[in-house]
Amino acid sequence: MATDATVVAVVDAAIVLAAVLSLLCGYRAVRGPTVPDRVVALDAIATNVVAIAVLFAIKTDRGLYVTVALVLAIIGFLSTVAVAKFVTEGDVIVRQE
Repeated sequence: MATDATVVAVVDAAIVLAAVLSLLCGYRAVRGPTVPDRVVALDAIATNVVAIAVLFAIKTDRGLYVTVALVLAIIGFLSTVAVAKFVTEGDVIVRQE
């Protein structure tokens, strides 16, 4: 069917686009002029990896990759919050004495 071939072609193009965007964000993460630029670049890379996992799940018709994408999204969110707190406050866990 032409529809299945079209979906596969669109998903393949989206995977390639997400991979290229991840590479560009990697450049920003390495060469970013400030720490917040690097944090945003790493968050964008995590988002692109989640998108690639979901697109791969669509392509292969396996739900396991959606679960992997959800776990990666949670880890990416928590790491971004931790790094942002470290950048703004200088410490991730504040001790109350």
